[in-house]
Amino acid sequence: MSPAAGHNGLVPVDMSQERFEELVGEALDEVPAELLDVMNNVVILVEDLPPDGADDLLGLYEGHALTDRGWDYSGVLPDRITIYRLPTLKVCETETDVIDEVAITVVHEIAHHFGIDDRRLHELGWG
Repeated sequence: MSPAAGHNGLVPVDMSQERFEELVGEALDEVPAELLDVMNNVVILVEDLPPDGADDLLGLYEGHALTDRGWDYSGVLPDRITIYRLPTLKVCETETDVIDEVAITVVHEIAHHFGIDDRRLHELGWG
């Protein structure tokens, strides 16, 4: 595949927003239904770039993890899981790499929704 101009130069994989969104959807299809069924008040988005120029950030969870929600949790906006397209393309060399990285990032951010921190994710091999 030909390189595409990214935010900070060239990215090795040229992939449209639509194709990247399909890969995020496919990654979600691989998450066990038991987990998806208990996800609550969360939306998953795809954006080209992270905020504040953090162009090495592949995904971000923003919200209140299920483990942190108490009796007073109500009337709040949905949690957000955002997967960033251009930083992901920047660290991948092939479409297969993108597929794998998207799957890892989706699982990583969903884990944060369930209250699993980065340290534990690294211990489990989901760096």
